Amino acid sequence: MAAKRPVKTEPSESLPKRPRLDPMAVQSPLASENKAAGLIEEYDIITEEDIEDIKDALEGGRMAEAASKIMQNLQALENACLDIAVTGESGSGKSSFVNAIRGLGDDEEESADTGVVETTKVPTPYPHPKHPNVTVWDLPGIGTPEFKSSTYLEQVSFSRYDFFILIASERFKSNHAQLAREIQRLGKHFYFVRSKVDADLEATKRRRPKAYNEEAILRNIRENCQECLLAEGVAAPQVFLLSSWELNKYDFMQLEDTLEKELPRHKRHAFLLALPNISLAILQKKKEALQKQIWKLATISCGVAAVPIPGLSVACDTVILVKSLSEYRQNFGLDEDSLNKLAEKVDKPVEEIKEVIKSPLAKEISRDLVVKLLTKAGGGALMLVEYFASTIPIFGSVAAGGLSFGTTYYMLKSSLEEVAGDAQNVLIKAFESGV
Repeated sequence: MAAKRPVKTEPSESLPKRPRLDPMAVQSPLASENKAAGLIEEYDIITEEDIEDIKDALEGGRMAEAASKIMQNLQALENACLDIAVTGESGSGKSSFVNAIRGLGDDEEESADTGVVETTKVPTPYPHPKHPNVTVWDLPGIGTPEFKSSTYLEQVSFSRYDFFILIASERFKSNHAQLAREIQRLGKHFYFVRSKVDADLEATKRRRPKAYNEEAILRNIRENCQECLLAEGVAAPQVFLLSSWELNKYDFMQLEDTLEKELPRHKRHAFLLALPNISLAILQKKKEALQKQIWKLATISCGVAAVPIPGLSVACDTVILVKSLSEYRQNFGLDEDSLNKLAEKVDKPVEEIKEVIKSPLAKEISRDLVVKLLTKAGGGALMLVEYFASTIPIFGSVAAGGLSFGTTYYMLKSSLEEVAGDAQNVLIKAFESGV
């Protein structure tokens, strides 16, 4: 049964008047040569025409206009949908992979049904529990009487999906190859995943404990899969070895890197944020992706502050900060639900894992917490205003807007650093390794 899409809510509380700023040192976020035009390079979804419009508005000091354009860009990025199709023969582990890539176990409420026989009769959507714009589709098994590979893509509505994961738990067969060739002919990407390699390794270790060599066994499995696909006419097949029970092992990071390179930028962003936090490398990539959004949010704050409507700037900053900080907490798995699931997975008390968390953002984001953080951020914000005033004159020419820009930028930047650092410490503590 398909999971229900969560309903997004946005905070509506407003902050009191900004606290008095006390100067303190802060590292410049941009090199001095990064003028207004240089900032535009970090856009993910935007046309060349829009880039020129924003550049013109920034250089002309029309901050409200620039902020409006940037808001449209951010909304397009947030609303970008990604549909991933997972298919293969019955019993290959399709449904377990669907659950694993969504950060769920097979027995959780929103998980896809699993079993030794085919449990999926129709294409079934499973929205990501925290990123409902990302949907993983569990497709019916190929090669069954109801779903022949020759008509399969038409039956499952081929055009709906961004890319396909073709899974096999043993050998790839003619059904996989025929389906791959048809997907390629129709102009979409597909990726071969050899599942359950942990079971193969364990079986080999029991049979030949003295001669056991994990690296050699994995190499043999990969080469055998490639040979089968080559024999079926698939040119230069790339096969990723995975275990849905231990997603952080084997070839998952290679698969993630490949997808990141081949997806369009806006869909890449959605895919990355939806990934389970299973390695330090993934946490670092999430941090870098979110860093690229900070100056855009700060420019929106600056633009709204330049509009002479009492209270509008404070209300806008409230929404920006509370919403962004809540998303940082969730994306890095520091919310209560994520911490409890991690503790259960590694069989440790959740209190033990929480011991390494230093940032107050790991708690529920509230109005009072944001006020305290703003007070701390004040000096750094002032230094940012002075820096931008010297390098990008438009920020210095709009006093209220410049102050709002500096406060929002500094707070988001410092908060992201804190949360990302805590997430790394949590992962290391949970697995007692460098993951």
